[in-house]
Amino acid sequence: MSDRSKFWQTEAASLRQQLQYLQECHSRQLMGEELTGLGIKELQNLENQLEMSLKGVRMKKDQILTSEIKELRQKGNLIHQDNVELYQKMDQIQKENAELQKKVYGSRSTGEENAASNPSFMVRNGYDLHAPIGLQLSQPQTQYSESSAKVMKLGLQLH
Repeated sequence: MSDRSKFWQTEAASLRQQLQYLQECHSRQLMGEELTGLGIKELQNLENQLEMSLKGVRMKKDQILTSEIKELRQKGNLIHQDNVELYQKMDQIQKENAELQKKVYGSRSTGEENAASNPSFMVRNGYDLHAPIGLQLSQPQTQYSESSAKVMKLGLQLH
């Protein structure tokens, strides 16, 4: 190996070490360390770099937060839509239950008939469509009547 190539190899290694040292110093300066010996101009440049870096960090953070908010709103809308559908299904089931009760027990009076078709009257007249309805299996009754025939046909009795 010639003297010239040895010189350039040594020079390259020295430059690599200097570059690494400068990068480490710069990193420490960005962290607010080893600021002694810096003049006003270097400190101003360092401050400008930090402000630009901070601006980039804040923009990225805002972008991520905006994206997460949008995603959460979409999830909230889907949950709300599911909730509305479940309430509609629940109302339909309650209407069907009211119709079944009406068929099983028959119309006792006009007031009760209106109560079965109008959920807002249910609480005042003793019925609450939003309360759970207990179902119980029962044995066929010995006395044969219209309501007992319906109970046997349904195989259950509403309480």
